[in-house]
Amino acid sequence: MSTSPTPRRGKIKCLVWDLDNTLWNGILSEGDQVAVAPEVVEVIKALDQRGVLQSIASKNDAHFALERLRQWGLDAFFLYPQIGWGAKSAAIATIAERLNIGIDAIAFIDDQPFERDEVASAHPDVLCLDVGEIGNLLAMPELTPRFLTDESSRRREMYVLDAARSEEESSFTGPKEDFLAALNMIFTIAPAAETDLHRLEELTARTNQLNTTGYIYSYEELDALRQSDDHLLLTCALDDKYGAYGKIGLVLIEKRPRAWTIKLMLMSCRVMSRGVGTILLTHVMQLARSAEVALRAEMVLNDRNRMMYMTYKFAGFVAMEKTDGVEMLEHNLHLVPAIPGYVELRTL
Repeated sequence: MSTSPTPRRGKIKCLVWDLDNTLWNGILSEGDQVAVAPEVVEVIKALDQRGVLQSIASKNDAHFALERLRQWGLDAFFLYPQIGWGAKSAAIATIAERLNIGIDAIAFIDDQPFERDEVASAHPDVLCLDVGEIGNLLAMPELTPRFLTDESSRRREMYVLDAARSEEESSFTGPKEDFLAALNMIFTIAPAAETDLHRLEELTARTNQLNTTGYIYSYEELDALRQSDDHLLLTCALDDKYGAYGKIGLVLIEKRPRAWTIKLMLMSCRVMSRGVGTILLTHVMQLARSAEVALRAEMVLNDRNRMMYMTYKFAGFVAMEKTDGVEMLEHNLHLVPAIPGYVELRTL
């Protein structure tokens, strides 16, 4: 069985809306009685249920624009809205940074060709759409997950909780380990079950920055790997005092008699600062050492996933060879770090 599919572009994670004559009809700053069409509201709510995040990049007075959205009960759907008089390319860069997603995971819809061109010039990887595409948004493959999961419908809520965590972290004085300990984190690692597969497929399609190889697996491929005697597919979940993050990562290991090879390890970008990628890797190292096999890892390095490469390096993996852009790393397993005390690890 091949376990190295060709990397391909993932799904759009966030749709950024313009306001005037796009999300609503009319121009607010010119005194128009702006209104949101029912079909636009339907699109906003449907995308939210699919787990597509949404934000705003608009040239407007923020106070009055947000007040209009609140009147219609729509303000909560938009994370980190950027409303002001600056360039929309800068607004989109800020949104990507706040959401901790790649710029190529963003789509931008605006009625003005000038604004779309300005964004496209600064960010060629952003998918720029004309307002005439609103009726087609729900049919676009880039905005259509193959499956809907519990995490999909709760994704916006999870980002709101993440914002609360970030606010606490920014105001915390003391060592980083003390802050992490105060979160009361529980990290659970378990063999993937059939009920996990929809979410795992979604993770491989959505996660770019914290993906070691960029491989994307279908439900059927994951199910076959889950049941293969030659592979180990582990999934992980994280909870803390704010609530559940849900399934936030996976690792796929190809098992041979003398060596195991990590074919893919990925983590949700939302847990980048929690150190759980290193904990998952440590667990795999402990398993390999107990099985008395060598541990290797494939790495396809790009300008997005360097943090995962550094995770391997800091853990003690060294480069062996590189073939067709795939670098093979190996760990001697002589020194395997302990699980840090700021998290409770549960293995099933």
